[in-house]
Amino acid sequence: MTTWSFASVPLWAGLLPAAAYLAALAAVHMRRRPLAVAGAWDLLLLAAATAGLAVVGPLALLQPAAGGTPWVVGTLVLGLGPLCAAVLLVSRPRMVVYNITPEQLRPVVAEVVAALDPTARWAGETAALPGRGLQVHLDGRGSMRSVSIVALGARTSAEGWAEFSRRLRQAIRRLRVRRSPWAALFGAAAAGLVIASAWLAWQPASPAAVPAPVTTPASGACHDPAGRSLAA
Repeated sequence: MTTWSFASVPLWAGLLPAAAYLAALAAVHMRRRPLAVAGAWDLLLLAAATAGLAVVGPLALLQPAAGGTPWVVGTLVLGLGPLCAAVLLVSRPRMVVYNITPEQLRPVVAEVVAALDPTARWAGETAALPGRGLQVHLDGRGSMRSVSIVALGARTSAEGWAEFSRRLRQAIRRLRVRRSPWAALFGAAAAGLVIASAWLAWQPASPAAVPAPVTTPASGACHDPAGRSLAA
């Protein structure tokens, strides 16, 4: 039966998805407008970016113990899907807004919250919308210019969250911000991974070591201490 090994995947191929992800982040931070992404899509994109490293790393180490048949290979690859699905199921509804600070986003969220529910109340960075059965919390990383809006509460209204997300996206599209200094860092990291991938791809394969031939002295010959053959 034909076997296939994850170890046959070159390291440079595993670096390319991460390089593409970093290049996309650099492009987002070069924009003059923020970008809002659903939390599920943000997680799936991150999983795709790290899939190459997972193949050349943990999966390549795990496969020798499991075997190299196509069935085993398919099971290991497809096992990543249920893992991502489980993370999505247990995570709270979330939206990630790139290239914006919490101070810039909070007035926009407050405007959307007030339009959805005039009885909304704020406590710190959390807004409660009793009329919509919804609570939202701003989790900001100001230095990274990225903010997550997370739905709190055990009984979050799916309709309320969908309407809030739709209106917030519309409001964010009207914003204009300065370009983020993180764009240069993400771009440099992506370029570094691409250069490393190209260097690894062009490296010649090291030839297998050939053992030196072993010669046996002719019959009747002897050797002196210096290793010279002396005729009998």
